[in-house]
Amino acid sequence: MSDRKIKWGILSTAKIGTVKVIPGLQKSDLCEVIAISSRAAGKAQAAAEKLGLRKAYDSYDALLRDPEIEAIYNPLPNHLHVPWTKKAIEAGKHVLCEKPVALDADEAKSLLNVLHKNSEVKVMEAFMYRFHPQWIKAKELVKSGEIGEVKTLQSFFSYFNDDPRNIRNMPDIGGGGLMDIGCYCISFGRFIFDAEPHRVVGLMEYDPGLRVDRLASGILDFTGGKSSTFTCSTQLMPFQRCVIFGTDGYIEIEIPVNAPPDQPTRLWLVTKSGRKEIEFEICDQYTAQGTAFAKAIIEDSEVPTPLIDAVNNMRVIDAVVESARANEWIVI
Repeated sequence: MSDRKIKWGILSTAKIGTVKVIPGLQKSDLCEVIAISSRAAGKAQAAAEKLGLRKAYDSYDALLRDPEIEAIYNPLPNHLHVPWTKKAIEAGKHVLCEKPVALDADEAKSLLNVLHKNSEVKVMEAFMYRFHPQWIKAKELVKSGEIGEVKTLQSFFSYFNDDPRNIRNMPDIGGGGLMDIGCYCISFGRFIFDAEPHRVVGLMEYDPGLRVDRLASGILDFTGGKSSTFTCSTQLMPFQRCVIFGTDGYIEIEIPVNAPPDQPTRLWLVTKSGRKEIEFEICDQYTAQGTAFAKAIIEDSEVPTPLIDAVNNMRVIDAVVESARANEWIVI
């Protein structure tokens, strides 16, 4: 398997791709990024030259027609995730699609239906945090009972961006904080509990001019006294943290989402025995994600995070929005 490399093509020159994902894939022993595409003339060529890629296409369709490309990374704006992932699937390409996978759960289900008709293709939502050693360790500590019975998880994620030209601030194409970063906070609880919430309640504040949510909070009830709470914002001082609380201790993850690819990261394990800092060696979580996805293609095994997980995450996002509008708990 070490001699086999999955050949990748990238849909668009989006910053997340050119700055984080492509460099991460290029460090993987199982990945080779060979092409990039853009609908703006010359933009793909400029990106290809900068990143050292062999091919550049001035349309997404042209990239999908390239028989050499085996896997696609889709970092397009949220409203284009499902349409172009469907086209890629129908072209026989495996797809790593940026989060959130769709605009709502129904659209995500339609993607699942297309995948069922093309079962030879692998599709995964790009929640890269799950592949970082800090989260793998956190889940191991939880499973081993190191902090007793886990009862609740709290997370916070914020940055400041009020630029109306930014796609994250455009409501018609899936903008807003809940979709952009709240999706991580929702995913955290589902990942740690390895379960789906029974009901949720949400609170959202919208920017009056931009018409996107700029502050969102939620409670996810996993039943049995287990819960996950979060707050996310696109108009607060940048900050992120996640704390997992158990009956005998807690785990605090310092940088749960944007773990730096060139610096060590750390978490703290706090129990009755004291506070222990656990440091992790430098790791590019985008490299780890790409390697895991490529391995599933090469071995023809199930992807680490099946597409149904993406559908379920969208169901929770939808419920938080509905709850905030109705001002009541929503049973999922």
